[in-house]
Amino acid sequence: MSSASNHRTQFHRALVKLSGQSFSGADGFGINREAVTMIAGEIASCAADGRQVATVVGAGNICRGRQAAIEGMDRATADYAGMVATVINSLALQDALERLGVETRVQSAIEMRQIAEPFIRRRAIRHLEKGRVVIFAAGTGNPFFTTDTAAVLRGAEIGAEVIIKATDVAGVYDKDPQEHSDARRFAAITYLDVLSQGLEVMDATAISLSMDNQLPIVVCDLTTPGNIKRVLAGEVVGTYVGECETVFATE
Repeated sequence: MSSASNHRTQFHRALVKLSGQSFSGADGFGINREAVTMIAGEIASCAADGRQVATVVGAGNICRGRQAAIEGMDRATADYAGMVATVINSLALQDALERLGVETRVQSAIEMRQIAEPFIRRRAIRHLEKGRVVIFAAGTGNPFFTTDTAAVLRGAEIGAEVIIKATDVAGVYDKDPQEHSDARRFAAITYLDVLSQGLEVMDATAISLSMDNQLPIVVCDLTTPGNIKRVLAGEVVGTYVGECETVFATE
């Protein structure tokens, strides 16, 4: 059994990928204040431990660029609309974090100087070193790339030690656990196995970029309080994706 499946290293600097859908809570659409406050509390708890935390937020609760393109909108235009929607979510998260006393900076890949800093790598790193949470908005600033890819890109740029994909399931499964009662969760899985099996961890570009930069991904359940903090502390939570042996969880 791979050491990654039964023991993990503590992480000091992490990039947390949050789905836009997690911001809508039970509403299913828009921004649910209670849901955002919960997410902010999880991140604030990590910052209070001295961890350096950056985030990338999706926009599925407001606008899905790919879906808009399917419905007839020009693909590039639809993707730009989605990027702008991530800025809205980023501001909501910033507000929730600052209400908890956490210094926060939003950096946008699309310039919006009145409400966010432009993305500057060295400035982002400096913010993290000062104990501030940095929220990266507007994806990569380019159409045709997902916020998953943006998360890995920003993570690599700031020297993150891990990408934490906080989602609504306990990890990565060999099949959809909501549709198959016999679905098995992986404790650890290689990048290549994720790609070859077409598992929905992140899109192929994000997985390949993570593999090229030897940047591990941990997929965990955001709805379980303390999970992000546990991952950073080196506890075995969710599914580890990286240079490891592929093994199933013994649950």
